Amino acid sequence: MTPDTLFARHRPTLDAAVAATRARGYWSPFTEMPSPRAYGETAAADGETAFKARLNTRFDLHQPAGPGFAGNERSPFGFDLGVTYPTADVDAVIAAAKAALPGWRKAGVDGRAGVCLEILTRLNRRSFEIANAVMHTTGQAFMMAFQAGGPHAQDRGLEAVAYGWKAMADQVPSARWEKPQGKNPPLVMDKTFDVVGRGIGLVIGCATFPTWNGFPGLFASLVTGNAVLVKPHPAAILPLAITVEVCREVLAEAGLDPALVALVPDTANAPITKELALRPEVALIDYTGSSEFGDWLEQNARQAQVFTEKAGVNTVVIDGTDDPKGMVRNLAFTLSLYSGQMCTTTQVFFVPKDGIAAGEGRMSFDEVVSALAQGVDKFLSDPERAVEVLGCIQSEATLARIEQAASLGRVALPSRAIQHPKFPDARVRTPILLVVEADREDVYGREMFGPIAMVVPAADTADAIRRATGLARTRGALTAGLYSTDPATIEAAREAFVEAGVALSVNLTGGVFVNQSAAFSDFHGTGANPACNAALCDLAFVANRFRVVQSRIPAAA
Repeated sequence: MTPDTLFARHRPTLDAAVAATRARGYWSPFTEMPSPRAYGETAAADGETAFKARLNTRFDLHQPAGPGFAGNERSPFGFDLGVTYPTADVDAVIAAAKAALPGWRKAGVDGRAGVCLEILTRLNRRSFEIANAVMHTTGQAFMMAFQAGGPHAQDRGLEAVAYGWKAMADQVPSARWEKPQGKNPPLVMDKTFDVVGRGIGLVIGCATFPTWNGFPGLFASLVTGNAVLVKPHPAAILPLAITVEVCREVLAEAGLDPALVALVPDTANAPITKELALRPEVALIDYTGSSEFGDWLEQNARQAQVFTEKAGVNTVVIDGTDDPKGMVRNLAFTLSLYSGQMCTTTQVFFVPKDGIAAGEGRMSFDEVVSALAQGVDKFLSDPERAVEVLGCIQSEATLARIEQAASLGRVALPSRAIQHPKFPDARVRTPILLVVEADREDVYGREMFGPIAMVVPAADTADAIRRATGLARTRGALTAGLYSTDPATIEAAREAFVEAGVALSVNLTGGVFVNQSAAFSDFHGTGANPACNAALCDLAFVANRFRVVQSRIPAAA
């Protein structure tokens, strides 16, 4: 197969993806439910078998290898994966990637898109294997690991390809330039315009969503003509190792150099991320993680275009609701999903101290707090159901943070451990809900990653909106929510959150949640507040990953 034949094969999907980025409605080519009808009768068993076959083995991608091995992954469900990965010879890997770039450029805009679409298609076929890898490195429950780690991540990767292809296809590959000269013959030039990648991209993976957060940068850089080094988090290497394996397989089959994509794993004791980020050959960096390291990248990796998603404080303002039960059910799920270990999960609820309008009556501030606490407790009352929503706590640091949180305010709902029925050593914890006074911004105004939520009494709704938008401006936020029955309040809040540069969800009481976003419709992040400097995905996310280089020659007579 050639890149051009792959483009022809996948052109209908690409056209539909480009159309979806314009329409912003619901669309996905990848089935999000792990259904045998979509993936095959044996797909689930085959994927689990493939995952188990990886355990306690060496994962060799046949790259230039360094002197040792990485790999100390432990499932939050309670067992060691035992997978080892040869470390990369960084100099050799970078040299090989640079040598592969001319061939990748010559594959052309369409050819690169075709290769990327084939990679995504094959990743989709391996969604069950990837789901098990995501589950047992991040702690996500299986259904979430399948959806977020598989089809939803693939959607985000395809979205990046669609935007990248659209941006590049806007440039014609050649043109004849003819300038009239009056009585003299016109000046005639033949011009060519080559789309050229910036060089080498570096994708720095995170521990909680290695594929969902990793695919946009990987595919945005790849489709625009760059090579990519994938540096996974030491606790979540396997999902990205499988991804790199598929990338290299497709590139080789298409007659291209597989060195265009390489895995560069490291260990917590011997990190290499800073070294990689400062390499002069690295022109693009995609990062998800702490603000501290994201700020360091932005300040020090000056040779590269850096795209960061960092920490923020997500808020919900509760002014009133016509459906108190629906509001509480929705928020209980929001706080419980993956134990709050999502960059979009609400951390702070601002509620007027005099209470809210609720249906035909009112609820006092304490009644709102009590309803939230009881809602979470009821939602998680069945352990077998609870563990399928909560998943596990990914890291020991988050576990310690939960245990320390009780000292930060009045505990309205304590966190508790739940015994997992299938994995007795799994670290499962329910959310903790605190009441923190409005003057303690030093407490609620900093991100506390994990299932930690706080309710803050505001002077009134206007004060609540002011505090929430102020945090978005100064600390950053990826999501915000509002519950109100007053159209004027809703419009005032919408304007305020637009000015603060954060996405707002209003009156969610059904099956849509503030911490979830849909590819091709929702922009994940805005780049307009300190939580991130880019959005997933828009044209700005892809357009600066390539350059147009022209050549011209007088036309033949």
